[in-house]
Amino acid sequence: MSSSSTPFTPDQQKAQAALKALEFIHDEQILGLGTGSTVHHFLAALGQRVQQGLRVRGVPTSEATAVYAKQLGIPLLNDEEPWDIDVAVDGADQVDPQLNLIKGGGGALMREKIVANAARQFIVIVDQAKQVPHLGLPFPLPVEIVPFGWRTTQRHLENLGWPSPLRYKDGQPFLTDNGNYIADLHIPEITDPSALDSSIRQIPGVVECGLFLMMTSLVITGTNSGPMLHRAS
Repeated sequence: MSSSSTPFTPDQQKAQAALKALEFIHDEQILGLGTGSTVHHFLAALGQRVQQGLRVRGVPTSEATAVYAKQLGIPLLNDEEPWDIDVAVDGADQVDPQLNLIKGGGGALMREKIVANAARQFIVIVDQAKQVPHLGLPFPLPVEIVPFGWRTTQRHLENLGWPSPLRYKDGQPFLTDNGNYIADLHIPEITDPSALDSSIRQIPGVVECGLFLMMTSLVITGTNSGPMLHRAS
């Protein structure tokens, strides 16, 4: 479909990127399985390939991903096994021109970062709207924090200069799969992601930050003209 034709919806762009990512998956690989709506498309397509005979094993980054992968018949490694991950495939909330990411909109940032860091290749699949000139608002930066003393941790985060409200769901603090809270930092423009990441990590009570810096091997973006590939330089 050309750009002059009816545009793809964001969901169609996500599916397009997910199907392209499947071309990088091969027999006998161990896969990192991300979390979120774009990865949902990837898992559905991967499940079909597994039913057709593809032999892979997966490491899920969330309980939701684990449940869906099992429903699709994708074999999973357990948490106690040593992971030698060939390819991790995940989505992102934002991608900048240097392929730095903001992740954590779904609350799985810590497990996602562990799996991405353990993989030889980290493939990120997104729709076109996730490509931004710089990281920051309108998408806040998620930071996972421990519940103990969370108000003090939150105050230290806000002392960096931006509102950092706690994330809530159904009137209660949102809980990650690790039993932690998330503070969402409302930063208009992240001009120095590396320095910000370092400052956040030095705060006691912080478990993980949603900045994924210099980790991405390949970004596949669904567009009206078909999937576009952006490789790390």
